[in-house]
Amino acid sequence: MNIEQKVINTLRGLSADTVQKANSGHPGLPLGAAPAAFTLWAKAMKHNPHHAGWYNRDRFILAAGHGSALLYSLLHVFDYGLKLEDLQAFRQWGSLTPGHPEYGHTTGVEATTGPLGAGFAMAVGMAMGEAHLAAKYNREEYKPVDHYTYALCGDGCLMEGISSEAASLAGSLGLGKLIVVYDSNRITIEGSTEIAFTEDVAERFAAYHWQVLDVADGNDVAAIEKAIAEAKADLTRPSLIVTHTMIGYGCPALQGSEESHGAPLGADNVRAMKENLGLPAEKDFFVDADVYAYAKEVLQKGEQAEAEWNAAWAAYEKAYPELAEELSKRLSGKLDLAFMDEPDFWSFADKPNATRNLSGEVIQRIAAKTPVLFGGSADLAPSTKTYMKGQGDFGKQDYTGRNLHFGVRELAMAGILNGLELHGGFKAYGATFFVFSDYMKPMIRLAALMNIAPVYVLTHDSIGVGEDGPTHQPVEQLASLRSMPNVITFRPADAKETAAGWYAAMHSQQTPVALVLTRQNLPNYAGSGKEALKGAYILSDCEKAVPDVLLMASGSEVEPMMKAQAMLKADGIAARVISMPSFELFEKQPAEYKAKVMPPEVTVRLAMEAGS
Repeated sequence: MNIEQKVINTLRGLSADTVQKANSGHPGLPLGAAPAAFTLWAKAMKHNPHHAGWYNRDRFILAAGHGSALLYSLLHVFDYGLKLEDLQAFRQWGSLTPGHPEYGHTTGVEATTGPLGAGFAMAVGMAMGEAHLAAKYNREEYKPVDHYTYALCGDGCLMEGISSEAASLAGSLGLGKLIVVYDSNRITIEGSTEIAFTEDVAERFAAYHWQVLDVADGNDVAAIEKAIAEAKADLTRPSLIVTHTMIGYGCPALQGSEESHGAPLGADNVRAMKENLGLPAEKDFFVDADVYAYAKEVLQKGEQAEAEWNAAWAAYEKAYPELAEELSKRLSGKLDLAFMDEPDFWSFADKPNATRNLSGEVIQRIAAKTPVLFGGSADLAPSTKTYMKGQGDFGKQDYTGRNLHFGVRELAMAGILNGLELHGGFKAYGATFFVFSDYMKPMIRLAALMNIAPVYVLTHDSIGVGEDGPTHQPVEQLASLRSMPNVITFRPADAKETAAGWYAAMHSQQTPVALVLTRQNLPNYAGSGKEALKGAYILSDCEKAVPDVLLMASGSEVEPMMKAQAMLKADGIAARVISMPSFELFEKQPAEYKAKVMPPEVTVRLAMEAGS
């Protein structure tokens, strides 16, 4: 066999051994999709394994994250730092090769995937990020931003609604540097796709305004390479490359069967597969020297590509020093947010106002001072007050705009925000009504797991939605968001607390922040301000050193607590009002501070919040 086929079969052998050693995992997709993955990594993608974080690399997302054994085999063969011992520790506690790929845990993994369709939406977000930065910073003779986003997905990914939402938007935006390889093996856990998935996927994507390319034989590397070249040549549309493959390819007893999808092949079947593919049958985790030598040549191409980019960047810095400095700052993640500590940022008209309106004011202040703020709403900007004035609209005709129009696609919106954050250079936000945060939860959870920090602007936060009625009244959403690890939920009570919420969001680097905002007007309080960044603070105290009762509330419920304080004072009861916009930020405070705000000896406490 030629060296290319040998590398492909080595990837298959490593994947099968990886799953077999763990006695757990999904060998079927890796065996069928290995030729497409090889073609991407060896022939199409611009990447440097020895500098995995090189900014202008092409991005690759394994949307079908259950096929992680294939990704780990690629990372080993192409020298991303994974050793054979790491593959042998697949799906074991503490290993670098968990059951599904985890961003920030394994070098070379661009996104945490596993929930099907999620990687697809994140790839759309990455492509949007590339398009915006390229439009803003590239010049005719210099293109510091010039890379593709690739995703490998399966039948299950395209069944999930999030991929439909994201694909529809990507087609509307004409994201020509997004290329999705569809491993069409027509098998799911329960059997043939004939039982539940008989649509014409190619026609569907054509209707989304995608370029659709068909590779009849998923083992034909030349045909796959040709399709990728065609995809890259059309910069007006995203591309779907349909590769027709056989699940479990190479394993005589199980290829084409759902039995190869999500369970080890079995030792005897692995040996038979290796014999069939021309691999040493009795050797596990075997990689021949010429396979490593081939991968080294690929590495050298990647190093050369980065070296050329570095030289071009140096010339760009000289030609456009201001643009280069701004782009460098964006990509470093070190934002210049000093303006948020200036008095003007915390100054508001002294009149009742809805916190959604106040958030809108803050957004304008932030947008005017930093270019990284990038976002929009799920077709609700006039209600959520999230449109950045004077910043233009991101669209097919002009990618320089900073206002995103997600359409009525809350789940895809949240996934796209993740992709933007992963791409780098953005503080991404998305907005909808609070009750519809339920549509977003899976992608919020992934953001929390990946330690990235998008912002969610969630308005109409209580029964105060008014005439819309029970379908739009959030009931359990606050408790639900607060129960999710590594998410900051911030529910401000007035103007300065709203500014504090945005301050927390802009400064957060590893934790998503949800700003929960009212439709109805709220008063301003003399005692509010930056102290809200501690999560809870004394908004209005009593005259006694130790109060008789603590009154605690967040958001719109602070107002009745302030009234209650006055009523209790008239009855000789000393009450302290504690505004608590964020449980999570309060929990991070020192014990001394917590005791100062809530003295342990004061056991009479009343908390009030609009809930169930």
